[in-house]
Amino acid sequence: MKLGYFTLTDNPPAYGLDRKDPSRLLEEVMAQCLHAEDIGLNSVWVPEHHFGLFGVLPSAPVFLANVAAKTKRVKLGPATVLLPVQHPLKVAEEFALLDLLSEGRAQLSVGRGYDAREYIAFGVDFAESQEIFFEGLEVIKKAWSLETSSHEGLHYSYPEITVLPRPVQQPYPPIYVACFSEPTLRHAARSGFDVIFAPFAAAMMFGSLQNAVTEFKNESEAAGHVGRKAMCSYFVNVTSNERETVETKERLLHYFHGILPAFPADRATAPPHIRYFVDIVERMQTMTTGDLGDRSIITGSPEDCIKVLKDCEAAGIEEVILYFGFGGWDHSETMDSMERVAKELSPHFD
Repeated sequence: MKLGYFTLTDNPPAYGLDRKDPSRLLEEVMAQCLHAEDIGLNSVWVPEHHFGLFGVLPSAPVFLANVAAKTKRVKLGPATVLLPVQHPLKVAEEFALLDLLSEGRAQLSVGRGYDAREYIAFGVDFAESQEIFFEGLEVIKKAWSLETSSHEGLHYSYPEITVLPRPVQQPYPPIYVACFSEPTLRHAARSGFDVIFAPFAAAMMFGSLQNAVTEFKNESEAAGHVGRKAMCSYFVNVTSNERETVETKERLLHYFHGILPAFPADRATAPPHIRYFVDIVERMQTMTTGDLGDRSIITGSPEDCIKVLKDCEAAGIEEVILYFGFGGWDHSETMDSMERVAKELSPHFD
């Protein structure tokens, strides 16, 4: 199993005086991505978030192209492209170009998000996000699989075209689908895509991360797609004593309270396909540090952290992407956390 770097550039208004200057934050994230290569992490994953409502990075491919120019080995992925608010052909073009510029290191992860405010700003119907998303995925796969393609669908229609440049990786870069719901998991499996899980969401869907991975792989193989991959993301901080562990969990609660305004919270108005987020909100509102176990965060002694990661490995997870700088941690703390993972955890994995 491999380990990677992950961030959502969280910096919401709810952080108040702890909010960072957005431009400075992105400079710090760039330094962390370069450091990820230096310390041997397998990949870097950066987000797409708009208007400072939660995160501050609006274009993953632009950012990753700069990372590509300054690195040699680390793989480059978005976590995650908000597919329904942009044309899938544009996404196919941008990530094929990133694959070329990085000499075959691009990965693509797509999702439909959870923040209706971003949809409203771009004039996209949040209630239709699921069907727009599924059709957009079909367009990207078709554009990358075929030298020339056309499409006539409900949301996208175009004549015979060729996406240029062609991807370096064949048949195309890995495509991961961010899975927070059972319908999305099943669609990804039947269509031959890979998946990224959030462990707490996987546990809500299927009882455990291992059950979710098993269900995904069984569904994939039943559809004729053998060898599909599952990844997961985790908040992480290796600590040296109980006080540091509790403080880490308090920082995660701070993060949760910051993200709550982005989630649908009204069961009566939330679209049916995203209503499960109301349950997530209700849980987050009442959480204490005692509720934050290994379905939420990897923290504690190196031995404690290794155990959680080994459980992920046993569940069939190919890579865990680690969120180091959550909840407003400053840059130096984040870099120190990355160093501890490289020293204490990485030697136990690929």
